Amino acid sequence: MAIAKRVLITGRVQGVGYRYATREQAQALGLVGWVRNLTDGRVEAVVQGDRDTVQTLLQWFHNGGPPAARVDTVQTESKSTEALTQFEICR
Repeated sequence: MAIAKRVLITGRVQGVGYRYATREQAQALGLVGWVRNLTDGRVEAVVQGDRDTVQTLLQWFHNGGPPAARVDTVQTESKSTEALTQFEICR
């Protein structure tokens, strides 16, 4: 059964390849969704897939993401699943 999560990540997460690393991790796990930078310096993502695999990516977020990043907080909320077919970087 697929689940979807909206994720907000704060810290040093812009200008460090965070969106690209997120897409790489999500694609490697077979997840769909998207990731984007917000104007307030946070990164927002929507992640969709089976529960255990989504949890794996959420743990990656908590562990700090790519090497140059520093994650301060990760907020998640459940959301309805959508008809997504890939994981994209939104601009």
